[in-house]
Amino acid sequence: MENLALPTSKTIQTRLVLPPDTNHLNTIFGGKVLAYIDEVAALTAMKHSNSAVVTASIDSVDFLSSAKVGDSLTIEAYVTYTGISSMEVYVKVIARDLINNNETLTTESFLTMVAVNQAGKPIPVPRVLPQTDEEKQLYDTAPARREYRKNRSSLR
Repeated sequence: MENLALPTSKTIQTRLVLPPDTNHLNTIFGGKVLAYIDEVAALTAMKHSNSAVVTASIDSVDFLSSAKVGDSLTIEAYVTYTGISSMEVYVKVIARDLINNNETLTTESFLTMVAVNQAGKPIPVPRVLPQTDEEKQLYDTAPARREYRKNRSSLR
């Protein structure tokens, strides 16, 4: 029987954008958002694989809009596809103006995480069993992204 996993690995974090997190325009630093993305992707991959993980790559980060001081950030991630030991993790960041109750998608990202044992060697991970329409769409399009990553790394 195959080792399948339901998307119980979904992780959602909420954070408040504070003045030290922002630039001279009072919008959050992109590097701060990247740190949040890497952290939630790692948590998600660890939940999926029940093991330690390392970040193999941040495949793409699209900053679509900004968040400002006082906004809340909802950072949502889930494993969209797996290889033998690797996991593609999709992360989206949504800013909410808590006064006006407006929500804006600010960032989308795909990361590749690898499950490792205590010696740091890759170990097998469960496959993904997508449930929602969004999960199914990302699962179906994952092989093309994987091929792109493979081709990109062969250029080195």
